[in-house]
Amino acid sequence: MSRSGVAVADESLNAFNDLKLGKKYKFILYALNDSKTEIIVKETSAEQDYDKFLEQLPENDCLYAVYDFEYELGNNEGKRSKIVFFTWSPDTAPVRSKMVYASSKDALRRALNGVSSDIQGTDFSEVAYESVLEKVSRAAGSH
Repeated sequence: MSRSGVAVADESLNAFNDLKLGKKYKFILYALNDSKTEIIVKETSAEQDYDKFLEQLPENDCLYAVYDFEYELGNNEGKRSKIVFFTWSPDTAPVRSKMVYASSKDALRRALNGVSSDIQGTDFSEVAYESVLEKVSRAAGSH
């Protein structure tokens, strides 16, 4: 349970394990339920296109996301895959929503074992493919 008293739904952990272990999904979107007491799965997708993932981020509301981020290493060294946790909190989101999501993040983040990078996004430039690639590859020590 988080500082805000928000719990993580079992379905949220099950979906994450399906992404991590079963490679069933490419990304998962998480949101707070209507009563703001639990973090639930809003959507799952096997869509490979990163831009399709970005299209799912709301312009005026917060959410969490997990993305199985694949990228090429230079010098024909092959592909790497890293699980990235996103906290999406656009500047245009309601202040109350931003506060609840910020104070509830740790409960979900701690429950998701195997995440290699965290991305905090307040606008689309911070979650652009190149920005995420730079952070993920730097964290992996591949550059």
